Amino acid sequence: MYAPEEIVEIAIKNGANKTKKTLIAKCLLGFIGGAMISLGYLAYIRVSAPIPSNFSGLGTLLGSAIFPIGLIVILLAGGELITGNMMAVTIAFYDHRISYQKLVGNWVLITITNMIGAIFVAYFFGYFVGLTHTDVFREQVIKIAQHKLNTSFSQAFISGIGCNWFVGLALWLCYGAEDAAGKILSIWFPVMIFVAIGFQHSVANCFVIPAAIFEGEATWKAFVLNFIPVYLGNIVGGAVLVSGFYYLSYSAKNATTKDN
Repeated sequence: MYAPEEIVEIAIKNGANKTKKTLIAKCLLGFIGGAMISLGYLAYIRVSAPIPSNFSGLGTLLGSAIFPIGLIVILLAGGELITGNMMAVTIAFYDHRISYQKLVGNWVLITITNMIGAIFVAYFFGYFVGLTHTDVFREQVIKIAQHKLNTSFSQAFISGIGCNWFVGLALWLCYGAEDAAGKILSIWFPVMIFVAIGFQHSVANCFVIPAAIFEGEATWKAFVLNFIPVYLGNIVGGAVLVSGFYYLSYSAKNATTKDN
């Protein structure tokens, strides 16, 4: 592992590089990011749904252990995920490597393309192919979506903070690992924990709630009302609790004091 002071510099460089990609690259990688997170969630549903209710904890554990494959693919094979960019691109902004306009522009574009990728998976792989449209899988999708939609604004906001605290840490630790095995393990456990706890991820919700909408058990208005507080919470978790705190603690500008 690299030292925290080194991870800061790696994160700043990676965050700045994310804003330098071409428009087509950002769009394609953003679509991939939304799709991969959603496929991880689809795997969660396919694994956990058949587990009897008496063993629901086991189903949650198994599903949570499967879910991280989405972020592993994004970070190792290539992809852009807004929750990760809330950490990485923001720390580049803190260090004045990019402008506020580039920060916001990156967030907007990656958010939109993530949403497209997630809804694509929800409809075509979930509803059209039937992987979330039959039997216990449909019931699981509806149950998860309704649970998310039944939270208050403040609950969804706080849950979003917790989620991206872990996702930001997964990205941070991935940057700190020097080999592929280390990166996979660094991603796996923080993501597994946030899923097992039940925190809300804005892009993952762009899969499971539309999946319930396609089943006629939710509405787009309810989706938007959930997305806003979860997204805002994700910003706080990634941009403040991870990149903000670690930048203030470990950046070369802040980590040491000058002798008088």
